[in-house]
Amino acid sequence: MSNLTLQQLYPQFLSQNVATKIHLQWFAAEDEGRTEDPTERKIRKAREDGKVAKSTELVQAIVLLFTFSMLALLGRYILNQIIEMIKYFLTLSVEIDVSETGILAPAFLNYFLRITLPFFGMAVLAAVVGNVVQTGFVFSLKPIEIDLKRIAPSPSNWIKKTVFSPEGAYKLALTIFKIFVVVLISFLNIRSKIPQLANTINMTLLQASTMLLGLAFRIVMEATLFFLLLSIPDFLFQRWQHRESLKMTTHEIKEEYKESEGDPQVKAKLKQRMREILQANMMQNVPKAAVVITNPTHYAIALEYRYGEMVAPRVIAKGVDHMAQRIKEIARDNRVPQVENRPLARALYANVDIGDLVPEDYWQIVADILKGIESIRMEAGA
Repeated sequence: MSNLTLQQLYPQFLSQNVATKIHLQWFAAEDEGRTEDPTERKIRKAREDGKVAKSTELVQAIVLLFTFSMLALLGRYILNQIIEMIKYFLTLSVEIDVSETGILAPAFLNYFLRITLPFFGMAVLAAVVGNVVQTGFVFSLKPIEIDLKRIAPSPSNWIKKTVFSPEGAYKLALTIFKIFVVVLISFLNIRSKIPQLANTINMTLLQASTMLLGLAFRIVMEATLFFLLLSIPDFLFQRWQHRESLKMTTHEIKEEYKESEGDPQVKAKLKQRMREILQANMMQNVPKAAVVITNPTHYAIALEYRYGEMVAPRVIAKGVDHMAQRIKEIARDNRVPQVENRPLARALYANVDIGDLVPEDYWQIVADILKGIESIRMEAGA
């Protein structure tokens, strides 16, 4: 938690920074005091609320690409269905009185679904793919919950967000650029087909329709491929924008830390209280010790260790002078091994509190001591 350390070391600087902030740009994270990167918890919570970085440009491009690709694959099928539908209704109009029958609406619905359902299905599939590719599988009902602020937004905030914000300026510039490119693509394609377009007067209806539909399809596909390329920088911008929107103030980080880890002051008091309880009962715990490390006259540290159950030995009692003599006396009465190691005894007494595990720096030397004790016991048993 480097952010907390910064706040503890420089409280005057941080308070002055917050106090003197000026809203020069309405939606810049820094101008709201949100200068710190979001924590993993903040990012995870935003994802659970449905707030993820995604580009609508990419989704739209994929939907267009998939849908018009299907049109290219099913073009003949669609044309046959339309011709069949026209023949059917023309025949129906001269054979029966359609006003007296109930077959008109069902027949129209049948042809309508046969023609449009493949495209609707592909559009839905493409939209799902476009979102999953960017964000993975995210399911949240938060975005569709009723929010009165969305129904009646503040006009000033809406203008600031849509017009005078980096996001609003970016969307406006992007829209103008897209319109310009689509017009340019259309102009270049139509100009290349001017002789054929002028000759449509000499073509049959089917020939002219085929040529016009082919031209329109080419324009749409080229524009779609352009949108797909354009969506890549847009996606990167959306990721940056999303990250900016999740930035936090130092106060928010401190509060989140308190919620997730607990108030440091409360934790310190609880730890102190636990230490007092352990100290009060430590003489009763000495018989549980696996070994007592001595100085030999001034220090005594009792270590508990149960093989296979504990990650490392734990200090269950420690004392100096008279208290050390008392620990050694109890250990002697309960046949707890005592090992003299002056540097280790001093280090453990100075650096490890009662109830804490032995630090990793001392594992090797403590392990050697415990192995030596076990070897002596095995020889004595033999």
